[in-house]
Amino acid sequence: MVVSFIIKKQTYFDSVTLMLIGSQVKKLPGIDNTVVGMCTDYNIDSLKRLSMYQSAFDGLTPNDLIICIRASDKKTADDAIAEVEKRLATRQKSSGSAELPPSSQEDAAVRLPEANMVLISVPGEYAAAESEKALNAGRHVMLFSDNVSIEEELRIKTLGVSKELLVMGPDCGTAIINGTPLAFANAVRAGNIGLVAASGTGLQEVTSTIHRLGCGITQAIGVGGRDLSEKIGGKMTLMATRALAEDPATKVIVLLSKPPAESVLKTLYAELKGISKKIVIYFIGADPKAIEAEGFVAAHNLEDAAIKACDLSTGKQYKPELSEAQIAEAATGCKMTGRFLRGLYSGGTLCDEAQRILQPIVGELSSNTPIKGCKKMSDLYSSSGHCIIDLGDDDFTRGKAHPMIDPTYRTERIVKEVGDPDAGLILFDVVLGYGSHLDMAGEMIEAIQLGRKNSGRQPLLAACICGTHEDPQNYEQQKTKLEEAGIKVFPTNVAMVKFAQLCLEGNK
Repeated sequence: MVVSFIIKKQTYFDSVTLMLIGSQVKKLPGIDNTVVGMCTDYNIDSLKRLSMYQSAFDGLTPNDLIICIRASDKKTADDAIAEVEKRLATRQKSSGSAELPPSSQEDAAVRLPEANMVLISVPGEYAAAESEKALNAGRHVMLFSDNVSIEEELRIKTLGVSKELLVMGPDCGTAIINGTPLAFANAVRAGNIGLVAASGTGLQEVTSTIHRLGCGITQAIGVGGRDLSEKIGGKMTLMATRALAEDPATKVIVLLSKPPAESVLKTLYAELKGISKKIVIYFIGADPKAIEAEGFVAAHNLEDAAIKACDLSTGKQYKPELSEAQIAEAATGCKMTGRFLRGLYSGGTLCDEAQRILQPIVGELSSNTPIKGCKKMSDLYSSSGHCIIDLGDDDFTRGKAHPMIDPTYRTERIVKEVGDPDAGLILFDVVLGYGSHLDMAGEMIEAIQLGRKNSGRQPLLAACICGTHEDPQNYEQQKTKLEEAGIKVFPTNVAMVKFAQLCLEGNK
């Protein structure tokens, strides 16, 4: 194998464009690996980890573009670099426009004066200032950016409250406002269920399940993971809940979050008790009995939150899409070829939910984002024992697109896990919807097939699909692809994890 590269100083392309071109070129004959990206810390680390780093990369900055190819011979590598350059040039030409895109938030506002919300996705150091501009101009904010300090979050949310404007975030990955999906969201019907959530994929899982059960939503409002901390005080959760309480179209309110700080919980419960509408609460990891004692409907997991919301929405009784008997049937005869379970998630809340269900069953369980009772992984890039990983965490996304957009590292990890003789059962999520990869099932299957070919192993594989039949990826096609590749497919994470539990118990 040889490594060839080219450096383009002061040349910028967005990470999604670079990811797509890099993944396409990697599939060409004779190509072993590609790194096509800006010279961020993460991409430099990736080059080093893949043994592709060159001394010429010393001193480069995130404003510089690297095209680095490892191939069977130099001509193949050089031809691949030429192909990348050709595709980048084509992309530049096709994106040309007589009208340049707006260069600032103010410029955008001039072009779209009727807009009353700004979606902000800039490096964290600039995010608070851009949020303040939007709020001072009378516009709500969805803050997709991460790496915003909690002091800045408090400042902009205090400003938002004073102006009666929402600040969704920072690190808010999902919202559906007046039927418009923002960032990662799914195609769901209108209905009478309103949701407020600190979790992005948790919000996607519940709204998608509500849709598949036949019900619908009014609003799905993300508030960011720290909103219910003691420092922030639940400012946006309270504001969003009040808005749903006053909304005549909303009949049922659902709250999704990790347990709030104790002082915030008292304020929140006092506010909720003044609302006449039915309220379903899933505080992840909290005692449901404590929630019920306050007079609210407690959910036991994300799937259960959706079912209880639908019950209250229509007055009918809903059941899980797969019964316990159907899950048990799916597990019948399944034999693990290794002792341990591996979970490779793109959704952080789904990763957390899997840990909570499985840790009491398996005992020692490790993760890069461990819940109480689980261990921190000693090596993020190498699994040992039972291991459930959030590949969407900052550990893996610094300077790189989220795995729901760019599955490159997750596919590399799947190849490795399939080849690990200790891995007997591999779980993963396929998150559909706006913003997500258009064929995640295809990407996962390609990696699984490569892992099987390289190792000759056939570990058990299971996937859950978070999405609806109206999502752009075509739910049924994704499901069929996975099943035809010999993968067990489940409609919710809870159903998949229950299947895993049965497999682990049956293979003791």
